[in-house]
Amino acid sequence: MAAASYLPSEDQFLCSICLDLFTDPVTIPCGHNFCKDCITDHWDTSDRCQCPMCQEAFNTRPDLRVNTFISDMVAQFRRSAQQKASSSSSEQQVFKPGEVPCDVCTETKLKALKSCLVCLTSYCETHLEPHLTMSGLKRHQLIDPVENLEDRMCLKHDKPLELFCKTDHTCVCMLCTVLDHKMHDVVPLKEGYEGKKAVLGKKEARIQEMIQKRQLKIEEIKHSVDLSKEEADREIAEGVQVFTALKESVERNLNEFIQTIEGKQNMIMKRAEDFIKELEQEISQLKKRSAKVEHLSRSEDHLHFLQGVQSLNIQHPSPTKDWTKVSIPPSSYEGTVVRAVGQLEETLSQEMKKLLEAELKRVQSYAVDVTLDPNTAHTQLILSDDGKQVSDGDVRKNLPENPERFSEANSVLGKQSFSSGKFYFEVQVKGKTDWDLGVARESINRKGTVTLSPQGGYWTIWLTKGFEYEALDSPSVLLSLKSRPKKVGVFVDYEEGLVSFYDVDAAALLYSFTGCSFNGKIYPYFSPGDKCGRKNSAPLIISPVT
Repeated sequence: MAAASYLPSEDQFLCSICLDLFTDPVTIPCGHNFCKDCITDHWDTSDRCQCPMCQEAFNTRPDLRVNTFISDMVAQFRRSAQQKASSSSSEQQVFKPGEVPCDVCTETKLKALKSCLVCLTSYCETHLEPHLTMSGLKRHQLIDPVENLEDRMCLKHDKPLELFCKTDHTCVCMLCTVLDHKMHDVVPLKEGYEGKKAVLGKKEARIQEMIQKRQLKIEEIKHSVDLSKEEADREIAEGVQVFTALKESVERNLNEFIQTIEGKQNMIMKRAEDFIKELEQEISQLKKRSAKVEHLSRSEDHLHFLQGVQSLNIQHPSPTKDWTKVSIPPSSYEGTVVRAVGQLEETLSQEMKKLLEAELKRVQSYAVDVTLDPNTAHTQLILSDDGKQVSDGDVRKNLPENPERFSEANSVLGKQSFSSGKFYFEVQVKGKTDWDLGVARESINRKGTVTLSPQGGYWTIWLTKGFEYEALDSPSVLLSLKSRPKKVGVFVDYEEGLVSFYDVDAAALLYSFTGCSFNGKIYPYFSPGDKCGRKNSAPLIISPVT
């Protein structure tokens, strides 16, 4: 019973030379078993006739006969294994396009589970079993299934590519290391794999970082678009509100204008109608009197005629109104349209003031902290310790003549530079008769005579001669101002190419430079003008924005 239930293992039927199931098994005198061809070939190529397993030597080559018992047992085991493989193959997945097939399956190709880098063969679950159970095959290197295992062989030496040349960055075989790559830095594939994987990991990290930065940039752009849309919607809403108010004001003024003209015309028509009615009444009376006079004039009765004339003078006196002095001159409408347009202009001026106040509040939200840079200041200028005030000192100081410093122009730049976005700052100019304000490129010429113009890298306005305000554009524009600014606001939209100047107290726009090309960093620019005794001694003061 015990013998009947005994199931031999595969290891019992493996030849230790070919590591496969016995084929024509023979038993040599020491008791070990081998395939007949395997032991014969071994002895044919060996100087001594000995057992490959226990190394027992034989004086004469033993006579080899097939061990029929072991042969039958191997045949029985082979049939059992085939039945097992047949039953298990029905449970395994059949090879599909895009998958690696088993190289051993002959009829229905099954999906390979592993590939052997030593055998250069891919195996399904059934044919992989020897590599998982046999001691000799267990040492083989298995990997996830791959195609074209022949690509893993050295084309020159037909040996497995087991090493990595770090010098030439290529995979090589053992023979390559003693021939073509003899003096090169060669390491095992695993070490080369780990090194390259670490490098690849760093590269992947950099790629992921680049991806993340670009995703953040996309979010930034989308956010900018959303902000732009919000600003556009707000501008449209405000514009609709303003233009609706202006439209209503125009219609209202037009109606009032028409009513005024029609009112005057109606008065003239009423007066004319009254005069005509009165005249028609007098004409009627005069016609009746004329008829009576005509009747009396035909009478030949002297008594009746005289009595009739007397009665006519008493009962029907002649009209006494002098119509020669009565007239209806045409109405004068001169100035009516002008006054109506003047009222509209006043309304428009009020709306413009509201808009400018709202605009000034918006640009003030981009206020930045600006301080003066002493390294750029002309040697005659005096800067406050906090870097917020500058005035002319009349006398040049002995200061280093560095490249940043203005040598002739009585000017100074702010410390802060800007190369994108929007910014705003305010400067008090109260009590001064001469000053320059604005922004300038980093690349401006600071030595010798300075020409303030956009071509020279300056976007400025100034007060000169104590009363002339001028925007130093190309060409310069003389500014007609209703009042003298005490505090000037400077606003820059870098991307829009816009520089605007405001009278802060009056909430009035002084001037705007448009289509500016900044080309790099720009800085706030200040010049307090020459002192001229006490006439222009007040400083320019960078004021906090409230």
